[in-house]
Amino acid sequence: MIEIRRDQDIYDVEGEWFRARWHFSFDQYHDPDHISFGAMRVFNDDRLIPGAIWPMHPHRDIEGLTYVVDGTFGHEDNVGGPFGPLPAGSVQRMTLGSGAEHSERNGSVDEPMRFLQFWILPDTPSLPPSLEQRQLGREDRLHRLRKVIGPEGGEVVKVHQDASASVAALEPGDEVEHAFGQERAGYLYVIEGSVSLNGSERLETGDAVKAFGPETLSIRAERDAELILIEVPSAFEPVGVWAR
Repeated sequence: MIEIRRDQDIYDVEGEWFRARWHFSFDQYHDPDHISFGAMRVFNDDRLIPGAIWPMHPHRDIEGLTYVVDGTFGHEDNVGGPFGPLPAGSVQRMTLGSGAEHSERNGSVDEPMRFLQFWILPDTPSLPPSLEQRQLGREDRLHRLRKVIGPEGGEVVKVHQDASASVAALEPGDEVEHAFGQERAGYLYVIEGSVSLNGSERLETGDAVKAFGPETLSIRAERDAELILIEVPSAFEPVGVWAR
């Protein structure tokens, strides 16, 4: 089963130093039809003005995952301190487990910055806080869906859940495909560009798709396109603070 969410239907919020699109209930936004998606609790598309800093704030029992779209992403926390800025195409995971504080920031005082941040609920409560990040270039995801986050670690950033994230940079005519099994679900987001889905639906910048397995997504680029595809367990029992 497939459900399409159009760009104009995503919650839009703007402050003095940021603009964000919140896909699921977050902060003052509450939508009973979009609380979470399987093991994914949050999916935000955030933009920060040059030099902006999202103040330090606490979390528990989440895997905070970041994909840098444009600009330079900066990070600080109360566990390991500041970490080197990440360029576009990079990924980061912060395990907030037993509790930690962190801050997102624009690493440039001259250029705006855009990043996607999504929360995956872990399979184990109260994990020790930790951070892993990796720099990737456009060539790493060109013409294909490139897995960048997964439970296996190694060549991908490790997440403490049977979940994954893949990214793609597609040129016109490129085709990619991903299948979801029973009790699996996927969230596809068009970061930029235009694609066709399963030979019929047209998706543009900002559109998203919920896919519930068994299901296959066949994607063809109509224009240059940047995509992210997140796969999670569709049947999920929260642990830790989210189980209370």
